[in-house]
Amino acid sequence: QVQLVESGGGLVQPGGSLRLSCTASGIRFSVYGMGWYRQTPGKQRELVAAITSGGSTNYADSVKGRFTISRDNAKNTVYLQLNSLKPEDTAVYSCNVACCYWGQGTQVTVSS
Repeated sequence: QVQLVESGGGLVQPGGSLRLSCTASGIRFSVYGMGWYRQTPGKQRELVAAITSGGSTNYADSVKGRFTISRDNAKNTVYLQLNSLKPEDTAVYSCNVACCYWGQGTQVTVSS
């Protein structure tokens, strides 16, 4: 079975940082693109960052320059570094395999 497990969420103050991790199992991780999405209650899930199997990255305009996506194929893990966090970044952050798989998400709350 395929499983994606996110971790690293928590409570931080505005301007703070978090590093989210998503570890995959049950797939040949290195051949897939990966994405990080976020969702708040009543809002549609949005893509915030993506990385291809070759390492090319894309970011939503709202996070560009503040967030960094990376991957470690040896650890079957994709990361999202969140810097200069704003209250509007509060959401459940979930990773997905571009083809077809989703994790359950990790909560990020930005509040003073």
